Amino acid sequence: MWTVVYMTNTKEDAQHIEKILVKEGFLVKIKPISKNNDQGTCEILVPRSEVEEVHTILLQQGL
Repeated sequence: MWTVVYMTNTKEDAQHIEKILVKEGFLVKIKPISKNNDQGTCEILVPRSEVEEVHTILLQQGL
């Protein structure tokens, strides 16, 4: 099951976070939640079993 770990205001920000997490070896999904998929709010999702580790990485990155 996938869990939201972060929300961004733009798809560009979501892709930046995805790149960081994938580089660390995590599975990541980006889910647009606004009608304007290119510029709208997105959710960053990871498998539930990886949530704590991902939160640690996000904090280390200052996010």
